Amino acid sequence: MKISKILSIACLFFALPFLVFSSVYADELSDIEKQLADLKKALEMSVAATTPLEKNLSKLEENLAEIRSKIAIIEKEVALKEKQVNEGEKLFIIAEEMLSQKVKEIYKSASQFASPGLFLFLNKNFNESLRIFGYQRAVLASDRDTIVKLVLYIKDLEQKKKQLEGEKARLAKIKEEIDTQAAFLQKEIAGAKKYQAQISTKIAQLSARQKELIAQKLASLNLPMSLGAGPLYCTDDRKLDPGFGNAFAFFTYGIPHRVGMNQYGAYGRAKAGQNYKDILRAYYEGISFEKRDKNMKIKVQGYGEKALDEYLLGIYEMPGDWPIEALKAQVVAARSYALAYTNNGANEICTTQACQVYKGGNKGGDWERAVRETEGEVMVANGEVIKAWYASTFGGYAFTSADVWGSDRSYTKRLRDTNGDVGSFSDLASRAYDRESPCFYAAQGYRTEYGKSAWLKNEEVADIVNVLLLAKKDSSVQSHLAQVDRPNPDGTDTWDAGRVKQELRNRGVTPYNTIGNISVDWDKGLGKTTSINIVGDGGTNSFDGNEFKNFFNLRAPANIQIVGPLYNVERR
Repeated sequence: MKISKILSIACLFFALPFLVFSSVYADELSDIEKQLADLKKALEMSVAATTPLEKNLSKLEENLAEIRSKIAIIEKEVALKEKQVNEGEKLFIIAEEMLSQKVKEIYKSASQFASPGLFLFLNKNFNESLRIFGYQRAVLASDRDTIVKLVLYIKDLEQKKKQLEGEKARLAKIKEEIDTQAAFLQKEIAGAKKYQAQISTKIAQLSARQKELIAQKLASLNLPMSLGAGPLYCTDDRKLDPGFGNAFAFFTYGIPHRVGMNQYGAYGRAKAGQNYKDILRAYYEGISFEKRDKNMKIKVQGYGEKALDEYLLGIYEMPGDWPIEALKAQVVAARSYALAYTNNGANEICTTQACQVYKGGNKGGDWERAVRETEGEVMVANGEVIKAWYASTFGGYAFTSADVWGSDRSYTKRLRDTNGDVGSFSDLASRAYDRESPCFYAAQGYRTEYGKSAWLKNEEVADIVNVLLLAKKDSSVQSHLAQVDRPNPDGTDTWDAGRVKQELRNRGVTPYNTIGNISVDWDKGLGKTTSINIVGDGGTNSFDGNEFKNFFNLRAPANIQIVGPLYNVERR
């Protein structure tokens, strides 16, 4: 190989940075070991108690992922350094062979100077021979310098290689520990997730029996689903004096079921100048309007067969003195509901608000006018007449059928039923289309005493909070947590406020004796209380809004209830 090629290889190689095992990676390994120690400590805490495990699971997974990421980076550096060490050794062998060959050539040239023929040659061309010999010596000196550098470099590589092997061994040990910890952590995570799922199921979901009890209690309020039951009678408890102070009452926005058309909302929209089609499009999604035969026969319970629009004349679902556009919206909704409910007359429809209120005859007045002016008109979605649900008062927000009943109908919708943005409860009270309903904002239920109000004493609210805390701590005791003023529906003993507090103490939980403040957080777009925040002598706690509502309805006295997703708390 030519000397120029050797020098080119040497220069190229020396142009590369020296392979120094950066202290950065050594620092990362130390950091890994520190994180591993922290991880072990956290795992020990997690094993020792369920609560630390639940709190640290997410962090442990993040730490483990970070450690594995750093290990992957270091492994790539290890592979690169091994490759460069091997290349350096190969280059050293090549340079060594080339130097040996050059030494032989120089020696051969030097031997020629010692022969008799050399003197003859020198006599003939001494200057030229001397120049060639000097060039060869210079090249040899340059090659020797290159080899020395290569030798020093290879020696440094060997040293780094040895260090690298040590770091690899250290890394392998860390990896082994990480794998062990990962396996343990995965087992703990799986166990914790199973535990969390079990607890979540027990805590978040009331038993079927408890749901039944709450449904029965709600039914005892006799809240009308629609205006067909007559005028609404919701009392504004803010005007009632229970005879005691430091009291709380829970006010719900609207009354069930809040799907489809908001009747009081239609009233407000009509007063604001909207026509009946605008009103219906506001409450139903993706609808069109079509005509059906007004003389189509449908079966009406207790009345036999009726022509469709003749049947509509006897519907009593909205006051006849309301704005005509609201009445027209109600007629089209009622006509659509009747056709969908009876499957175009094949089935029978009932005459109560369980279907829609029918009293026979002709209601007359503007109601008759609304029937005549919308003759045969129905709402259609996806080629089918829609089951146009409606209810009296939504409290400013409509929901889908899936939200309320679990069965999705594409034409139902979530809606903030207001004439502007809402940033507070006061905004909602002034901008909701159904704000004139007496049931727009009301505390539902009452006791015969305390001014026949829904106001609760401070200690009664503390008891409800304690019941929720106890149920979350130990779901097995829920059958003992029914309301104390009625017989236990499960045939066991009901724990009173004192017993509930003692059971909490037995489980290491500080109970409440008094409540200092209650506040709510709510989703202003959806219309749902998201959390309720309690401050008192038992500390500060925050509960999911739906979770609190369920346990409130289970424990609150008499028939006092929170009857919807959006509620607020008042104090006097």
